Amino acid sequence: MGVSVLAVGCISVVLVVVVWQVAATWRARMLSARERQNQELVVKCVRLLEENAELQRRTLAEIAQVREVTSAMEKMMRAVG
Repeated sequence: MGVSVLAVGCISVVLVVVVWQVAATWRARMLSARERQNQELVVKCVRLLEENAELQRRTLAEIAQVREVTSAMEKMMRAVG
């Protein structure tokens, strides 16, 4: 009877360790997947910020052109009027 109790105890300990390790491995995989998703989001955000900066630069250039044309038209209208 003492041997069977010892065997059941050892099997129980082994099962607890196996379950514990499986859970730890699962948690590590989940954290790794989350980290990978975060890195992908960072890359996407950087790309969007760069695109936004380029759009702002183009918009400012277009505004400068419109101001130049408007100024030239005002001068011409003053000269005519």
